[in-house]
Amino acid sequence: MSEERKKILEMLSEGKINVEEAERLLSTLSEDTGTTPEDSGKNPRYLRIMIEPGPESENPDRVNIRVPLKLIRAGLKLASFIPKDAQGKVNEALHEKGIEADFSDIKPQNLDELVSQLNDLTVNIESKETVKVFCE
Repeated sequence: MSEERKKILEMLSEGKINVEEAERLLSTLSEDTGTTPEDSGKNPRYLRIMIEPGPESENPDRVNIRVPLKLIRAGLKLASFIPKDAQGKVNEALHEKGIEADFSDIKPQNLDELVSQLNDLTVNIESKETVKVFCE
């Protein structure tokens, strides 16, 4: 149990906060960590991308991105509203850039499958940066 959870429960037991306030604080704490007590480790809620500078990196900046999977799912649903002829143009433009994608074939289930397959991906870029992609 985390220190924050213990502190919230202590405040509840001492009568400093009521049950509703404790529940709200625990819920907020669960959202910050990306898990809830009921589903910890079962259903990831965020896609994380972290870039850390390597020993030969010219740029010391670190990048830490956390994207809610609900946002990605919503984007996939919105992609279904793109007209078929526009999807072809988008696919063609992506193909010209070397990206093989087919917008007519992207469905929310594809995202769930990708998330279930994505355990922990780490890419080292010529000792300059390390890129980590994972779900939490």
